[in-house]
Amino acid sequence: MNGFEEQEYTQSFNINLWKKILHYTKPYRKYMLFLIAVMVGTGGIDAVFPLMNRYAVDHFIVPGNTKGLWIFAVAYGALVALQAVNVWLLIDIAGKIEIGVCYDIRKLGFKRLQELSFSYFDKTPVGWIMARMTSDTQRLGETIAWGLVDLMWGSVMMLATLCIIFYLNWKLALIVMSVVPALALVSIYFQRRILAEYRQVRKINSQITGAFNEGITGARTIKTLGREEDTLQEFKELTENMRNSSVRAVVISSIYMPIVMALGSIGTGLVLWFGGEGVISQTLTYGTLVAFISYAAQFFEPIHQLARIFSELQNAQASAERVFSMIETEPDVKDSPEITRIYGDIFVPKRENWPPIKGDVTFDNVSFSYKDGEEVLENFNLEVKAGESIALVGETGSGKSTIVNLVCRFYEPIEGEIRIDGVDYRKRSQLWLQSNIGYVLQTPHLFSGTIKDNIRYGRLDATDEEIVEAARLVNAHDFIMRLKDGYDTEVGEGGSRLSTGEKQLISFARAILANPRIFVLDEATSSVDTETERIIQNAIQKVLKGRTSFIIAHRLSTIRSADRILVIRDGKVVEEGNHSELLKRKGYYYRLYTNQFKEEKEMELLGKDLWLPGSVV
Repeated sequence: MNGFEEQEYTQSFNINLWKKILHYTKPYRKYMLFLIAVMVGTGGIDAVFPLMNRYAVDHFIVPGNTKGLWIFAVAYGALVALQAVNVWLLIDIAGKIEIGVCYDIRKLGFKRLQELSFSYFDKTPVGWIMARMTSDTQRLGETIAWGLVDLMWGSVMMLATLCIIFYLNWKLALIVMSVVPALALVSIYFQRRILAEYRQVRKINSQITGAFNEGITGARTIKTLGREEDTLQEFKELTENMRNSSVRAVVISSIYMPIVMALGSIGTGLVLWFGGEGVISQTLTYGTLVAFISYAAQFFEPIHQLARIFSELQNAQASAERVFSMIETEPDVKDSPEITRIYGDIFVPKRENWPPIKGDVTFDNVSFSYKDGEEVLENFNLEVKAGESIALVGETGSGKSTIVNLVCRFYEPIEGEIRIDGVDYRKRSQLWLQSNIGYVLQTPHLFSGTIKDNIRYGRLDATDEEIVEAARLVNAHDFIMRLKDGYDTEVGEGGSRLSTGEKQLISFARAILANPRIFVLDEATSSVDTETERIIQNAIQKVLKGRTSFIIAHRLSTIRSADRILVIRDGKVVEEGNHSELLKRKGYYYRLYTNQFKEEKEMELLGKDLWLPGSVV
C-alpha cells in the first residue's frame, strides 16, 4: 500500500474555514437570499399554526361555537397552501445551490491540479486526489445547500417560538427554557467526539479510493505475482477500519440524539405539569395550554434538527479541510506576477509576447534535491548548443531524469541557473518553454479516443493533413493504415488496444506535431521489441535533426549517433564525448557498452529476441 500520510486536522470548529466555504456561495448570492427568505417564511408559518390551534380550541371547541368557523378554515387552508409553495421553492433552490457549488469546487480543484508541480503528484496518490474531487466535494455541496435549509428553518422556528411563548406566558416560557443549559453542555461534548470520528472516516475513505485505484491499474501485476489474496486482505483491513470508524460516529450520534429528545420531553412534561395547574386554577385557558404543549415540542424539534445539522457540519468540515488542502496547495514551480503580466499563464497565454527559441541550454552551477531527499545535483554545469544531441547514461539514481526534468522546468534549481538561449528560464513563462519541448516517455500515455485525437493532442488546431504528415515522419502511418478504422481507430483507456511500440510511435507523432525546438527522449525504446526499436530509431534520426535533444537510453546501441554522450554518476559527469571517443578511452562507458553488447549477442546465439539489461538502467 502507498506510504503517503495525509495531513491531520484537530481544530474542533474552524471559523476561517467556514468563511472560505461561504465564499463559494457568492455566485449564488441571489439564490441564497431567496432561500433565506423562503426559510424565514416557512419557519414563521410553522410557528403560527399552534396559535391557530389555540384560537380554534378557545373559540370553537371549548364554547361549542361554529360561528366564523368557515373563515378560520379558509385562512388555515391558505396557510397550508402557502407552506406547500415554500417547500417546493426551498427544494428547487437548494438543489440548484448544491449542484452549482459542487461544480465550482470541482472545476477549481481540477484547475489547481493543472497548475500543481510534479512534486505534488510524486507524493500524493491518485486515489486520494479522486476522493477529494468526488465524495468530499459532494458532501460539502450537500451540506452547504441542505444544511443551510435546516439551519435557517430551525433558527427561525426557535426564535419565533421563543417570542410567542414569552408573549403568551413568561413563567411557562422560563420553565421550557430551563433545560437549555444542559442541552448546550451535552452538545459541546458530543460534537467534539463526532467531528473526530468523521475526520477519521473521511481519511480512510481516501485510502479506500486509493486502494481501488491501485487494484485496477495494477491488476496485471497483482495477478502475475499471485497476490490476489494478500491484496484482498489489505483492502479488507481498510474497509473494516472504515466500518469501525463509521459505526463509532453513528453510535455517538445515536446516543446524542436521544439525550436531546429526552431533555425536550422533560421540558414538555414540565409545561404539562405547571400548565395543567394553571388550567385547573383558571389562570390559563385550554387553548393556551394546547398551544404551549405544541410550542414546547416545536421548540425542541428544531434543537433536535440542529443537533443533526451540527453533526453533518462536523462531517462537512472534515471534507472541507481535505478539499481546501488540495485547492490551496501552492505549486513549487510558478511564474512571478511580473512574468505572468508579460507572457501570460498556462490558461491565458500571451503568445504574441513570446520570444522564439533557438535551443541553447546552459546549466550554471546548478544544485538540486527533492523534498525530504538527499542532494541529487551539486554545482552541475553543462553547455548545450542549439541542435546538439546529448545522451545521458548512468545507473538508477545517478541524476539523468533529474537533469531532463530540470530542463523541462518540471522542477527548478535550488541554487544556480538554467538558461535557455542565454536567459534564465525563470524569466520566461513555463508554458513558453514547455510548448517548445517534445517529451517522449518510456511508457507513453494515450487518452481515450481515436488515434487521430491522440496525435492532435500535440496541437489542437492541427489539420488532418498535418496529423498524417506527423505520423509519416515518425514511421507510424503504415501501421495505422493497417488498422480497420485507420486514424479513427479507438485506442482504448490508456491505449490498451495497441501494443507498446504502436503507442510509442503515436506519442512520437504527437510530440513532433507541436514542432518543438527541444526534444527529450526518456528511455523511449527500452520497452519495445528490436523491430519496433529499429523503426523508432529511423524516426528519431529524422525527428531530431536540427533540434536540441536529450536522450536517456537503456540500450546504448540507440545513442551511438549522439553528438555527445555524458556518463552520469552521483549527479556528476564522469565521462564525456561521442561514442567512438568514449570507446577509445576504455573507461566506464566502454565497460558498460561491451558488457551489454556481449549479452545481446548471447541472446541472438540462443535464438531469443530478448534484451537483458546490464548495470545501466
